Amino acid sequence: MGRLLLRRLGAMVPVLLLVTAGVFALLHLIPGDPIDVMMAESVDATAKESLRKELGLDRPIPAQYVLWMGRILRGDLGRSIRNGEPVIENVGRRLRPSLELALLAMTISLLVAFPLGIVSAVRHNTSVDRVGTTFALFGICMPNFLLALLLIFLFGVTLRWLPISGYTDPLEEPLNGLRSLTLPAVTLGLALAAVVTRTLRSSLLEALADDYVRTARAKGLSEWRVIRGHVLKNALIPVVTVLGLQLGTLIGGAVITEYVFALPGVGRLVVDAVFARDYPLVQGVVLLIAVGFILSNLLVDLLYGVIDPRIRSR
Repeated sequence: MGRLLLRRLGAMVPVLLLVTAGVFALLHLIPGDPIDVMMAESVDATAKESLRKELGLDRPIPAQYVLWMGRILRGDLGRSIRNGEPVIENVGRRLRPSLELALLAMTISLLVAFPLGIVSAVRHNTSVDRVGTTFALFGICMPNFLLALLLIFLFGVTLRWLPISGYTDPLEEPLNGLRSLTLPAVTLGLALAAVVTRTLRSSLLEALADDYVRTARAKGLSEWRVIRGHVLKNALIPVVTVLGLQLGTLIGGAVITEYVFALPGVGRLVVDAVFARDYPLVQGVVLLIAVGFILSNLLVDLLYGVIDPRIRSR
């Protein structure tokens, strides 16, 4: 397991370099000048040039990238062009809502997907299976923004059970905080549950056809003991892969959902920063999101070794 961890950590370095270099280059290709965003058009050109030099935007792009990477190695992600605050403080304020939303959405997806996926596989080609496959198809095809609007109309406007916008920290006010995150978490959780249900059902059907399952049944084990003790563990690797990839997506990529429900999350922060041409903030957020993706995949690789001991020696 230790060698596996070291190999995965070594693979993180070139990935981070490629991600940061690609984002840095693409960001500077976006039309527009951050100095024009910060200053009015009537401001003297000399003042604009002075600010551009102060921020280091007058240097060639490769030189700016090298300087930025040098600051990162010292633990400095730079300062936001818009408000002058350190990037790490900007992201820190937005990270908690995104993490809470991601964890709540993940919990909802697991509570829905695992029972439905297991029952659909065990009761293959029955009415229960058709309900499960219909749910999975519906969840995969339904756009997040449309599902969010439907939930807002039903539970926020018609029934008035839940708030339709705003954010309250569940760590400070548990009840109001959970109420403020319920609709966005259900929006993301149902979409993820559809993917996990379909993956789990397919993986279980494949495992149920193996010889060891017939042997276990021939020994007189109940169907539940066969599923719990033999089949489920062998079918988890594809599911863990999906969950690991989706966790990184939920943390950094729930942009539409955060905008619809007015949540102050990381996804909304990076979009606002792109529109403002706030290069240091965008670069810092993307770097942290990339690290989150890599760490979630590292966790998935370690879980592989726990689920299947044969993977540890590879």
